[in-house]
Amino acid sequence: MAGTNPRAARIAALIQRVIASNMESHLHDKRLASVTITEVRVTNDLQIAKVYWTQLGHEGKEQGERQRAAQALQQAHGRLRSLVGAKAGLRLTPQLKFIYDEVPSEAHEIEDILVAARHRDEELAKLRENAKYAGDVDPYKKPREVEESDDDFDGDDDFEEDDFEEDDFEDTSESSGNN
Repeated sequence: MAGTNPRAARIAALIQRVIASNMESHLHDKRLASVTITEVRVTNDLQIAKVYWTQLGHEGKEQGERQRAAQALQQAHGRLRSLVGAKAGLRLTPQLKFIYDEVPSEAHEIEDILVAARHRDEELAKLRENAKYAGDVDPYKKPREVEESDDDFDGDDDFEEDDFEEDDFEDTSESSGNN
């Protein structure tokens, strides 16, 4: 294909320019009035050129117009090939194969799918505005704060700092090491 060989890529671009510029001026076929050459791919051996085309048609009549344009391209096949040979200056002019390019129509389908997805997202956003949590607002566990109350202690067990003296706490670490 054209992407692997630089010469094939140059020839493909040249073929695209020649066909696109000469379709109206040399062919004078009304069936080709809205045909656009989107891409040309040439094999590495320069024997075959696949010419991808698309057509901007009238709503509801695309299929019939496409068939008429394909028929006109097939009828003009030899004339276009001789124009390419004359303008390109190649020893061997590639055989032209016209292929309808599905990419633009598929792009419209993808755009329609994206619009539908945006509408669904907007509807979900409206539903989220009025939504309420099924459980707590914050479902993650947090450490409980211990509240001191009088019920936790039996009246006499209340300790104060003054109840302890420093002598009550003996340092036993020195005496245990001497044994």
